[in-house]
Amino acid sequence: MIPRRHGGKRSRRRPWHELRERRRKSAFLLPSLLTTGNLFCGFFALLLTVDGRYAEATLAIFVAMIMDMLDGRVARLMKATSQFGVEYDSLADLISFGVAPAFLLYSFALRDLGRPAWFAAFLFVICGALRLARFNVITGATDKRYFIGLPIPAGAAVACSLVILLQGEELARWMRVGVAVVTYLVSLLMVSTFRYWSFKELDWAKRPPVQTLLIVVLAGMIVATKHEVFLFLVFGGYAISGPVRRLIVGHVPAIIPAEVPAKDHS
Repeated sequence: MIPRRHGGKRSRRRPWHELRERRRKSAFLLPSLLTTGNLFCGFFALLLTVDGRYAEATLAIFVAMIMDMLDGRVARLMKATSQFGVEYDSLADLISFGVAPAFLLYSFALRDLGRPAWFAAFLFVICGALRLARFNVITGATDKRYFIGLPIPAGAAVACSLVILLQGEELARWMRVGVAVVTYLVSLLMVSTFRYWSFKELDWAKRPPVQTLLIVVLAGMIVATKHEVFLFLVFGGYAISGPVRRLIVGHVPAIIPAEVPAKDHS
């Protein structure tokens, strides 16, 4: 007779359960890694700005935008959304698209204008923070086709395209004042109630391949020839599309934040 071991049978987990758990952990890790890449690019843009390498700083911010677009999509595709991802993504966005562009504008064109200049840079940061906070609150109850207020990555894109447009020019005082005015306007647009197209309903996969290819090739040719003008026109045009739409369509009542559920994606 074989004696029984004290303590009973040790429960063993099946190997595929362990593999499933590892896969789930990696699914949650990947969006956070992309968000970390976004944050790194924003911090790197600050370092490049300190060294006066403004063109490289704008490139780092554009790479951060790509990271920001990918982390949310990857989280939804892998069903790895979490409140932690939401908060982490917002903090990274504030650095990459709020602090970094504001410091870039200040170092590039605003620092010689005195107190109104650094206040414009600070207003860009605080309006970006308010825009992110409002987005976290009202997401899920608004029309998915539109954003309420200019998205902070789009505001950063306007700032970067303006720096690219003026890079290499001898900045006169009126040009610096113009940059300050643009900074004020973009800051206010971020906390406005203007509606901006989100492009979420645009499904490129369902479009005819020939049309998609022609659009991509045409855009590539324009960017290659006059990229500095093209970028400023595209992002500047998107920034003013909200007020223009308000003039054409009219005012749509805004949603009360207190009645809106929290954001549910990374």
